[in-house]
Amino acid sequence: MSEEQINAVDNRPEVDANEVRKVRIEKLAEMTAAGQNPFERTSYERTSTAGKITSAFEEFEGKTVKIAGRMVSKRIMGKASFGHVLDSDGKMQGYFSRDDMGVEEYQAFKKWDIGDIIGIEGEVFKTKTGEISVHVRKAVLLSKSLLPLPEKYHGLRDTELRYRQRYVDLIANPEVKDVFVKRSKIISTIREVLDGKGFIEVETPILNTLAGGANARPFITHHNTLDIDMYLRIATELHLKRCIVGGFEKVYEIGRQFRNEGMDTRHNPEFTTIEFYQAYADYKEMMEVTEELYSAACMKVCGTLDITYQGQPLSFKTPWERLTMIEAVKKYTGIDFDSEPLETLIAKANGLGLDLADDTTWGTALYEVFDCFVESKLTGPVFITDYPVEVSPLAKRKPSDSRLTERFEFFVCASEGGNAFSELNDPLDQRARFEQQMLAKAKGDEEAQPYDEDFCTALEYGMPPTGGVGIGIDRMVMVLTDSASIRDVLLFPTMRPIK
Repeated sequence: MSEEQINAVDNRPEVDANEVRKVRIEKLAEMTAAGQNPFERTSYERTSTAGKITSAFEEFEGKTVKIAGRMVSKRIMGKASFGHVLDSDGKMQGYFSRDDMGVEEYQAFKKWDIGDIIGIEGEVFKTKTGEISVHVRKAVLLSKSLLPLPEKYHGLRDTELRYRQRYVDLIANPEVKDVFVKRSKIISTIREVLDGKGFIEVETPILNTLAGGANARPFITHHNTLDIDMYLRIATELHLKRCIVGGFEKVYEIGRQFRNEGMDTRHNPEFTTIEFYQAYADYKEMMEVTEELYSAACMKVCGTLDITYQGQPLSFKTPWERLTMIEAVKKYTGIDFDSEPLETLIAKANGLGLDLADDTTWGTALYEVFDCFVESKLTGPVFITDYPVEVSPLAKRKPSDSRLTERFEFFVCASEGGNAFSELNDPLDQRARFEQQMLAKAKGDEEAQPYDEDFCTALEYGMPPTGGVGIGIDRMVMVLTDSASIRDVLLFPTMRPIK
């Protein structure tokens, strides 16, 4: 089958990509044999881009420009042809004429394929239909495409294939690329806000001898030289608090975390967080910084604080709603953990469908009711504060109620977006909490935190009162780009290999 015959059916989803590849490799061999290697050039000097020309046509009209990109359409019309070139910020039509380009160069252009990377040079003008275009005088093939674009550039719709071949997804679906442009802007905005507040960005180890700082199952690897097992970090918390001990008063880190857990629309084994810590601050001050980060990022990429996520209206105007966990449980289930005896609370919780043992602690019962029956109702954005000690091994106890900690999580569209504490800085209390975690691990809790002796030693040198926050960047990007799945905001999400 010739390339022309293939092009004639190239709009069919079932077109044989292997057949197209075979024909294009034959073309490549012919070009190379004729001394026209399309991979030979090392650069191409561009003078503008499609987006710049389109946005300032009056400035460019009649002027000669050089642009480059991927040819995503081609329409041969005898002595003249049209084609579109896609670059980093837009798409530009080119008008290719035998009389202007010369017979040899025009004939060469006619053999190029959709998907090829080309450079064009010519004057900017508008066609009779009003489309901004380049009247091509010179064209050069910069890189040969051996595989066809999906469905003749009508878009890649297979979700599984989109994630596996993100490079094709970015070509075929421009809105996908826009998500990742916004992601970059969100992260740069976070840095801008924190840098403006005097925070210092630091880097801490990804490989650790202990997996601490959160309750999660780690990934295990092996260090050959040291001959020890090591863990990919599940959080940056404990190293950043070591920085506070060492005299840094405001630190943050944006980086990858790794948790060997389930995968769904909101979870991926590797993900990105921002964690920041401020000496002489508490969790209430961290709420204000959290609101400021979200507001700044929302304005940057959405232009407003009132947005819609998957059809649900949201407002990131401050202040956000604040509820203690006890208040939230009472509001959504009617169970009052502030006044009823423990046995009554356990009975009511089991009446909702839980299976709590008679010796369940007050704090565990409170958290289980919240986790199972309240979290799914939190449209938000809302701060849930004052978590039980049992589920907060790194947070400072509330002076007014030792059963609770100065901790918050915030929720947006029934999903946890971040976690924060007034950080525990009592080394003796911290040791006792680690011991409780080790007892839980001995009973089979694979997510319990290990005993970090060096961290306890650091605390014994003295850590000032400190507020700390961890925010999930991926979920933040999901909300601010109206993306339904975490895979939509990860360039290369984890996928099961094809056997």
